[in-house]
Amino acid sequence: MAAPPRQQFVAPPPGSYRLESIQSTPEGEVLDADGTTAPLRRYTTGKVTLLSFIYTYCVDPVGCPLAFQTFSDLRTRLLAKPALARRVRFVSMSFDPTNDTPAALRHYAGPLASPANPLRWHFLTTRNVATLRPIIAGFGQDVTVSLDAQGQPTRLYNHLLKVFLIDARGRVREIYTTAYLMPDVILGDIQTLLMEREAGRWPGKAAAQSAVIH
Repeated sequence: MAAPPRQQFVAPPPGSYRLESIQSTPEGEVLDADGTTAPLRRYTTGKVTLLSFIYTYCVDPVGCPLAFQTFSDLRTRLLAKPALARRVRFVSMSFDPTNDTPAALRHYAGPLASPANPLRWHFLTTRNVATLRPIIAGFGQDVTVSLDAQGQPTRLYNHLLKVFLIDARGRVREIYTTAYLMPDVILGDIQTLLMEREAGRWPGKAAAQSAVIH
């Protein structure tokens, strides 16, 4: 079924619906933009988290730049409510640890990664591709390297844009693709998870189901 036109879609009120538990986030070791090594769960538990995979030099208008713009729009809305913003984090994680080093991520993130921000936006990479692969597989994020006319690998990646909404326990509760990457929808889902946590209504493990990708 085709996605509804963005201009005709009205997001339901936060808390008026339930987001099912889809899967646990994978384990792994990551590097932040300062080069600090930490377990991935540091960035996927404790707060409601919005996570996407990117590479910093992507120019596909319906790829990484769209995810970045959506995160930026949501950041502006959340920062207007600092008490809400402090309960949320953003994570942008690179597909390309070879080129997206911590130094490259610092340059890409600029002031967005400042720890002084009420809403923390973390820019992560891994030490190498071998460390990255199980993380990508654990999220179910498909990605391939584009080849040139001679069949040699390039620096470009083919991937379906996915943004993962993760609750404070580290469980994926929604997966957005391009057609549903709307700030109104995502903001409502974030607020729904925060309301659920306040009420102590966590879906049990038995509620986990196959992802219906939006």
